[in-house]
Amino acid sequence: MDQTEVPQYFLCPISLQIMEDPVTTITGISYDRESIEQWFKTAKEITCPVTKQPLPGDSELTSNHTLRRLIQAWCAQNAINGVERITTPKAPPSKGYLLKLVRDLQVDHLCLRTLQKMEALATESERSRKSIGIPVVVKALVGLIKRCYNDRKTACVEEALKIFCLVWIPSDENKVIVKNNSEFIDSLTWMLQLESENHAALKTNAMLILKTVSEVATTELLEGLGLEFFQKIISLLRENISQQATKSALNILIEACPWRRNREKIIEANAVFELIELELGKPEKNITELIFNLLAQLCSCADGRFQFLRHAGAIAMVAKRILRVSPATDDRGVHILAYICKFSGRKEVLSEMLKVGAVTKLCMLTQADCAKYLKDKATEILKLQSNIWNNSPCIQVYLLTRYQR
Repeated sequence: MDQTEVPQYFLCPISLQIMEDPVTTITGISYDRESIEQWFKTAKEITCPVTKQPLPGDSELTSNHTLRRLIQAWCAQNAINGVERITTPKAPPSKGYLLKLVRDLQVDHLCLRTLQKMEALATESERSRKSIGIPVVVKALVGLIKRCYNDRKTACVEEALKIFCLVWIPSDENKVIVKNNSEFIDSLTWMLQLESENHAALKTNAMLILKTVSEVATTELLEGLGLEFFQKIISLLRENISQQATKSALNILIEACPWRRNREKIIEANAVFELIELELGKPEKNITELIFNLLAQLCSCADGRFQFLRHAGAIAMVAKRILRVSPATDDRGVHILAYICKFSGRKEVLSEMLKVGAVTKLCMLTQADCAKYLKDKATEILKLQSNIWNNSPCIQVYLLTRYQR
């Protein structure tokens, strides 16, 4: 193959590999389907990679059958040189076939086999996966998951969750199916308690779907979440079964946090302690950012601050992470310290902040290469408590003279 010169027009302009499924955009340029679809997913602006002309968001890609046949013929002629044959891509399943699969999902003895067929189709190609994520299929999967919950049957649960994760597309029609579906939330929450041979995958998929629902849910649905729901989400955080499940759980709690009643329920479910313990385990950066986001919101409540200060390592943990993780963590960390100083600034708390280095970090922030608003926030905290901290060697002279009381 290395000795064989490939005709230039057989190569995808994106991947520079021989096109297996050439498609043509409205600009007249041909690309390999997988490459151009990935380009549409990741590009900030949907344009033709070669001509830079804008393409409509719902641009249809036209299969270039003539070019594919030419490539296949060339590959066959050069097989002796090690060129692999390009097979004709399978067409996506027809709507009629998908409707048959939906009907079969309603029949108990056909259900598992039908889900296996759906999985095979969804993993066959990106094009096939997209063709399955239509509202009629999503609605059938939601119905099946709710039926398993109502009948307390677990036979098809794991497969149904996996297929939903594979085929979900956030179209307006699909969002309507789940955005105010409280029974669907109840079904998924129940599944978090199930034990199976592959319980980690089951619970991870349930959490991924709950995250998907929380991102599109109505205000009514989010405000209606009960204490038991949050207890189960936080219990899963404690289990730490997978990175995906942990991130999903944190994102779900963040989506629910804007409402004070939800914050109170999350605090009552012992979230503050669990979040601090999770962070003390030194998770990856994006998990730390999510934890600090949540803690800052929970510390806006008196009960949240009370729970935060009950943990012996809370202030030290926040102080240590500032200026060590990311600007987002710095922002939330300073907000946590601001809430503590302003509303819970008892003498013993302020003394602890001094001992564990929180005051030192605030001084460092005023001089660090960070956003001005963050410097101003740190300075504001130092000014607020300057009468307590003014004997500390970590307070710079210019701060003492400027903010002395």
